[in-house]
Amino acid sequence: MQTCYRHPDRETKVSCSNCERPICPDCMTSTPVGMRCPECARQRTRVHNPTGAATRSDAPATYAIIGLCVAAFLAEILSGAELLGGGDAGSVAIDFGLFAYGGPGFGVAEGEVYRIVTAAFLHSGIIHLGLNMFALYILGTLLEPAIGTRRFLGIYVAAILAGSCGALLLDPDQLTVGASGGIFGLMAAAFLIARHRGLDELASQVGIFVVLNLVFTFSIPNISIGGHLGGLLGGALVALVVNYFEGRRQGSAAALETIGLLAVSVLAVVGAILAAEAGVPSLV
Repeated sequence: MQTCYRHPDRETKVSCSNCERPICPDCMTSTPVGMRCPECARQRTRVHNPTGAATRSDAPATYAIIGLCVAAFLAEILSGAELLGGGDAGSVAIDFGLFAYGGPGFGVAEGEVYRIVTAAFLHSGIIHLGLNMFALYILGTLLEPAIGTRRFLGIYVAAILAGSCGALLLDPDQLTVGASGGIFGLMAAAFLIARHRGLDELASQVGIFVVLNLVFTFSIPNISIGGHLGGLLGGALVALVVNYFEGRRQGSAAALETIGLLAVSVLAVVGAILAAEAGVPSLV
């Protein structure tokens, strides 16, 4: 176990993303390109931000995903409807929401694999959208500046794919929409990465958030249990990949980490397709 270069008595698994010197939690400074030591952090131009909140330049992917979800929701409204809560789901939700099957040429099992991605940008109503976007904002502005946009997107994509796999496995005949799978993946990742970096207080806070959301998942009707659990598992797996390669000095570490993130995503896609095909009822 390496020790902090400024505090030799403190063991750490985190290294500065610039100079690669090991740093403990007290010496870490979160930047858009990962954690940096005090010296390297001072090398970048600082912008006074009295609120302390992450800006759009700190979390570009987070704001982009929120923008896409809002735009997709507006398209749902314009396409017809009161959405899932009021009867008609609207043509956008029907055409791009997650089904295993639903008739000839209609569903993942019939070849419409794009649904395992597009469903994650649709929502069943304004409350559903608002709750998910609030959680995405909190988790995204916390996690993306700390690990970098590339890793953040890798975690989110793997989580939404794993969430779709879980939804198709447990509820193949239900129309499923929402960013919840990705959000549960971010929760799992934030917890594991905080623990890995020695940020136990933050990990405890995120852990409580995870438990509360799991309670809601199992106690409130019409919530995609498979989507939430699948996203949680997918986010956890890619977070373990990130933790394993973080701080390693080999030149191939970044490439191997990317391969690991892609591997989890590919497995989720294959699992989603197999789950959809297994859910198709016999025509006999």
